[in-house]
Amino acid sequence: MCGRYASTLPPEMMEALFHLLNHIELVPRYNIAPTQPVAAIWEAAGRREAHFARWGLVPRWVKDPREFPLVINARVETMADKPTFRDALKHGRCIIPASGYYEWHTNPDKSKQPYYITLADDRPMALAGLYATWEGPEGELVDSVATITVPANGQLSPIHDRMPAILDGQAIDDWLNVRDVRAADAAQLALPLADGALKFHPVSTRVNSARDDDPGLIEPVTLDKPAPPKPKKVAGGGGQLDLF
Repeated sequence: MCGRYASTLPPEMMEALFHLLNHIELVPRYNIAPTQPVAAIWEAAGRREAHFARWGLVPRWVKDPREFPLVINARVETMADKPTFRDALKHGRCIIPASGYYEWHTNPDKSKQPYYITLADDRPMALAGLYATWEGPEGELVDSVATITVPANGQLSPIHDRMPAILDGQAIDDWLNVRDVRAADAAQLALPLADGALKFHPVSTRVNSARDDDPGLIEPVTLDKPAPPKPKKVAGGGGQLDLF
């Protein structure tokens, strides 16, 4: 699963890369955690805009968000069938800009070593996501999001068996186009990246604490324990803020 990520893209660059029609103020973040406000991009009424949303999807039919489980990821295999995600897949597709994300490898002794994962060419990531808008009893509106995960490719499988769906090029446009692209067709865009498209290195366990948020978190560290085994070749390629 994808449970932490970094986003250091300047607002002006994000606006240009993703063709946004609005501006939001962003600061570099190196340890974005669930329940925190995150920047997400979606299209509504023909406009592609960036919004702040809670990381942890709350469907509009939920009566009390405090009693609803924290849902930060949607599995691509089941998202079309689960009530939590079904409507969002049809009408609430979004992307979440990221510089990279963290994943934890479980060692033989059950300790966990975090890794920082980026695109091999250091381009920004566009994580496929779903959003929903919950309306409270007093008419308050709260946007929330979940990222979509897919089976890990051969390159990342020694670290974890899942990875976020990362979109590029026309796939971004089609994913965001909820008017013309059906949910079933959009779901086919959420695929593991080909082997070699990513790179990764071990980082400090300081990232385990959401209170830590600084550039040192993404710097490589030397491991005392052996690194995960090299991937097998596979055919083909394939304080914390809370809005509730």
